[in-house]
Amino acid sequence: MKETLRIIIRLTLSCLVAAFFMGAVFTVTDKAKKHNEHQNVQDTMLSLLGYGRANPAPADLKMAALYRYIVDDGANKYLGYMVPVKKDGAESYEFLIIDLKGNYVERFPLDLSPEAAAEAPTRKATLKTVLKPPRTFVYADSAIFAGLGERRLAYLLPGKFPGFKTFIHAMLALDPSFEIIGLEIMEHEEDPGLGGEIEQDYFKNQFKNKSFDKLKEIKVVKEPLPLEYMHYLEALSDPDGAISRKDIEKIRNKYQDSDIYAITGATISSRAVTSGVKNIAKKFAYRLQILDRVIDDQELNAVF
Repeated sequence: MKETLRIIIRLTLSCLVAAFFMGAVFTVTDKAKKHNEHQNVQDTMLSLLGYGRANPAPADLKMAALYRYIVDDGANKYLGYMVPVKKDGAESYEFLIIDLKGNYVERFPLDLSPEAAAEAPTRKATLKTVLKPPRTFVYADSAIFAGLGERRLAYLLPGKFPGFKTFIHAMLALDPSFEIIGLEIMEHEEDPGLGGEIEQDYFKNQFKNKSFDKLKEIKVVKEPLPLEYMHYLEALSDPDGAISRKDIEKIRNKYQDSDIYAITGATISSRAVTSGVKNIAKKFAYRLQILDRVIDDQELNAVF
C-alpha cells in the first residue's frame, strides 16, 4: 500500500513538473509568435507605403489605429468607433457612437493608450466600463491611418473575404483619394499553382494605382495577361529591374484603366480577391466620409 502511494505521489509530481515546463514553453513561444506576427504586419504596412531597407521610413511617419464596433441596445444597432485622440499632449481614445443614418449619438473618453488598444482583450474590458447593459458590442474591423506630419498619407485596411477554399486575409493600402497604393495577401489556403498565385506580384500589382472610380466598376476578364504588362507588374516590386522608367510610364498609361486579368485556371480566386478589394475600399470610403463629418461637428481632436 505504501509503495503504491509513493508511486502515485511520484507520478503526480512528474505530471506537475511536466505541466509547468510545458506551460512555460508555451508562454515563451506564444509571445514570440505574437511578436513575429506583429512585426510581419508592421513590415507589410511599411512596404505598401514604399518603405523598406533601401528606403527607410521618415522620422515623422506616424500610424494611428481606428477600431470599429457594432453596438446594440436591444432596440437599435449603431456604429461605434474607437477614435485615437490627442488630450493634454498625450494620445488616448474616445468612443464615438453614430446611428446607421450617420447621425451623432454619444461619445465617451477612454482611459486607453495606443499601445494598450492594440490588444483586443484590453479594448473589450475598457469598453465594458462605458457601455453598460443592455448595450452590447462586437468588434467589426480596424483601419490604420498613416500620416506625415499633419498630412494624411494613406489608409491601411486589414480585411478578409471568402476565397475558393477558405477565407483570404489581405492588407489594402489607399491614398487620401481612395486610389489603391498597393495590395498584399497576408494569408490564404488557395490551391498552389492555381489560386495560390494571388500572392504573386503579376496579380496583386494589377490593382495598384487603380482610381476609386475605376475600382467601383472593375471586372475580372478571362484573357491571357499581355507579356509586356506582366513584366511591368513584376517590375513594380523591383525598382532596379530590366524595364526603364520611360517604358514603365508608357505601359502604365496603356493599362491604367484595364480590368483584372484572371489567373489561368483560377478565375474563382481571381474574382474573390477582386470582389474583396472592391468591398473593402467602397465600404471604408463611405464610412470614413460620415465619420470625418461627425468628428468635425463634434470638434474631436483626432490624431489623424
